[in-house]
Amino acid sequence: MSDFTFIDLFAGIGGIRLGFESIGGYCVFTSEWNKWSEKTYKANFGDREMFVGDITQMHEDDVPDHDVLLAGFPCQPFSIAGVSKNNSLGRDHGFSHATQGTLFFDVARIIAAKRPKAFLLENVKNLVSHDKGRTFKVIKETLEQELGYQVFYKVIDGIHWVPQHRERIIIVGFREETDFSWDKLKVPSFKQALSNILHPEDGTEKGDGIYTQEGSGAVLPKYTLSDGLWSYLQDYAAKHKAKGNGFGYGLVTPDMTSRTLSARYYKDGSEILISRGAGNNPRRLTPRECARLMGYPDSFKIVVSDTQAYKQFGNSVVVPVISAVAKIMEPYIAEEPILVPQAL
Repeated sequence: MSDFTFIDLFAGIGGIRLGFESIGGYCVFTSEWNKWSEKTYKANFGDREMFVGDITQMHEDDVPDHDVLLAGFPCQPFSIAGVSKNNSLGRDHGFSHATQGTLFFDVARIIAAKRPKAFLLENVKNLVSHDKGRTFKVIKETLEQELGYQVFYKVIDGIHWVPQHRERIIIVGFREETDFSWDKLKVPSFKQALSNILHPEDGTEKGDGIYTQEGSGAVLPKYTLSDGLWSYLQDYAAKHKAKGNGFGYGLVTPDMTSRTLSARYYKDGSEILISRGAGNNPRRLTPRECARLMGYPDSFKIVVSDTQAYKQFGNSVVVPVISAVAKIMEPYIAEEPILVPQAL
């Protein structure tokens, strides 16, 4: 374990932070604009470090010195769903998106001012292909040519760590030249099944009265789809199948893996529906199961409504993926770290 400092930008609920705390990192600054994410974040990490909402309004010189910069800068402008939505609404997207597209440059200006030893940036897989590759080209050139960092990137599928297909690009950079290699990334040799994250519903897990019934541990009935919603989803899928489209619900059993959990899961849960057997309506995941699907420990506190929790976990990172990447970055950030503040 090594002690070093880091800052957590566009922090969400702290998934990237958990990964770097696992190798001894100490957070000295956090930025997250969403009030509900902030509530979850502070419930789990407290408020010992400086916390600001809008990073665009903060001068880079006021950001504390740090060894590592972490940033999961907003995904929507670069995702297929986000681009499609913005196109249909006649909006710009990518770097020209007025509210989110330039947030990468807030990351860049802080790197330029503070010159951390290393950084880790996380985004959707489609960042690489967005705008025919021009978006990623600008990002890479900014980091390498303008800021002078040695940059490595890789699209990693979380399915090797959790029972969910979730591809994300991880970009890491180092101020000094290193022999960093993605070949050192330890990828689990076997895939998990959803049974590892689902409530067992057999009495072996104590019911919490929030997501599961006290005593039996059965998932509460409110998570089972109504007859109306289930009929709608089946009709919707049949209609698109007839047209040759791939849209539809994702019905899974405990021995399977799932599609990608998205921030829209709160709407109908259609991308991941748990089968309840023939003749029974399926159910959606509980927020706790969503947390597990993203690799969060059961000790992680969920202090918001189901709607907000679904959005938060759908926007988050697969924590063990970040931990695995942090582990292979550790040798290059451990030497002569900035002094870690004494714990209060």
